[in-house]
Amino acid sequence: MKTLSISAIAFLMLLSINSSAQISSKTDQNNRNFIFPKGEPGPADNFTGKAWNIGLVENDSVYNTVVGNVYFEPGARSNWHTHPSGQILIITDGVGYHQIKGQPKQPLKKGDIVKCPPNVEHWHGASRQTGMLQMYILPKTEKGIVTWLQKVTDEQYFSK
Repeated sequence: MKTLSISAIAFLMLLSINSSAQISSKTDQNNRNFIFPKGEPGPADNFTGKAWNIGLVENDSVYNTVVGNVYFEPGARSNWHTHPSGQILIITDGVGYHQIKGQPKQPLKKGDIVKCPPNVEHWHGASRQTGMLQMYILPKTEKGIVTWLQKVTDEQYFSK
């Protein structure tokens, strides 16, 4: 009887540990290391899925630079767009993609830095399974900030 009770307790403990690990694993997949507040939802006109933006450095006549942070939920992405003076992206967490028009889609991960050339159509966003956090830097804002273009189609997003 004692052996049966000990076996039952051991079994329940193992079951409990396994269930906790599975729940923790699912939760960890979408947890991001937020350094800054999530910010405001990006407009549906410029994003597919849910993206959140917060400005960190406002434009002014001294620095002529905008810096911000965007969180893309899994599957979210920007529209195609251009920047008159280009854009620098610093991936601070998660997994995603960047694509310049006419070139293959490039995978992104924490620690990657991307230079988007001036006036070149591109998009960026999260992978299907994992969200992505990125800082963006827009230099020489006296030339303009961004020109939003058409949505990235599912065919473009899901392509290799």
